Amino acid sequence: MIDSKIEAYIDAHSTKVDNVLNEIYRQTHLTQMYPRMISGPLQGKFLEMICAMLQPKKVLEIGTFTAYSTISMARGLSRESHIITFENNEELEDMIHDNLNKAGVAQQVELIIGDAIALIPQLANKFDLVFIDADKINYPRYFEMVLEKLNPGGFILADNVLWSGKVADPAITDEETRAIRQFNAMARDNKQTEQIILPLRDGISLIRKISYD
Repeated sequence: MIDSKIEAYIDAHSTKVDNVLNEIYRQTHLTQMYPRMISGPLQGKFLEMICAMLQPKKVLEIGTFTAYSTISMARGLSRESHIITFENNEELEDMIHDNLNKAGVAQQVELIIGDAIALIPQLANKFDLVFIDADKINYPRYFEMVLEKLNPGGFILADNVLWSGKVADPAITDEETRAIRQFNAMARDNKQTEQIILPLRDGISLIRKISYD
């Protein structure tokens, strides 16, 4: 984890997010049991920048939560681009739609409420960018599933891949930590991908699908 003073300096010298995202951040912390799951300003701006650089036409997100990351990515996309986002908690559906409408990006986003593992194979789309920020136990399965749906040269971003530093401590062997370690190793060792892990917040993995004939 980044030193708190360094984190404060980074925040003070990074472009601020807009009022809509600030309100979603506040609303999430007031209403949700696990508000730490939200991407937040630093990661949100990173996602926006990545989308602005890559200009993906089709984006897949696994784990919408309150749509902070969804909106951040949409901020960096062209109007012709489209996001499909999965959220398994149906109680969040109304809040997600409200937040997408407040941000003015609802027309670019298709929200699917349900089990991503069951539903992703049914998607006809191929994607240029995938963002994974969902249940950690299923990270290895998500990797295998989305790799098949990713266009050559496309990217996968995965959040929480350092898992509060637990991945680097061999004495920690709980199921979630083991799953994230497996995901990181799979992305490193797969002949179709190359990976770098960035120490941003709780760790973000940046994975590129290499084109092979």
